[in-house]
Amino acid sequence: MTEFLDTVLSFPTVIFTFLLVVVIGYWLTVITGLFELEDDAAWLGLGGVPAGIVLSLLIALAWLLCLIGSVVASGGLLIAVPFAAPVGAWLAIRGLLGPLRRLFPPGDRHSRGDFVGQMCVIRTGAATSDFGQAEVTAADGSSAVVQVRTTGEDRLARGDNALIFEYDKDGEFFWVMPYESEH
Repeated sequence: MTEFLDTVLSFPTVIFTFLLVVVIGYWLTVITGLFELEDDAAWLGLGGVPAGIVLSLLIALAWLLCLIGSVVASGGLLIAVPFAAPVGAWLAIRGLLGPLRRLFPPGDRHSRGDFVGQMCVIRTGAATSDFGQAEVTAADGSSAVVQVRTTGEDRLARGDNALIFEYDKDGEFFWVMPYESEH
């Protein structure tokens, strides 16, 4: 274990170790609902696949290749490893492009606008004009935790039903208002 840690925390692998820690932090925030996985990686030439997945795979594969290269290479070749690892990772991702695109068909992706007009349930202690999260269910039955804000003096408590009536693109949250259902 000590040899592994020495390799991971020494040049050249340490460069990608830091980036891998950032990727792990990103995915933890995606899992908790603070970020949403929605961006398309068309700007990377990999349209149809979310950019977060592409960059995460690129960094993870580059880290792995760098780790292998730092163990196998020595002397002058060690200098080439941090340059060769991302190139090798990029080539691997380009090879995975077809299968990755099949996992994210265009018709199955939801946009934030799909939630406007939907009911949601407040999941934080309260939803106010400054803070709040709610769970909303899409038409296909999947659910998402989204950032919400109320207007004026409205304050919603955990478990309250609310109606999503608008999406604020700049703030990346949904405007909600109280909703009383008829039983």
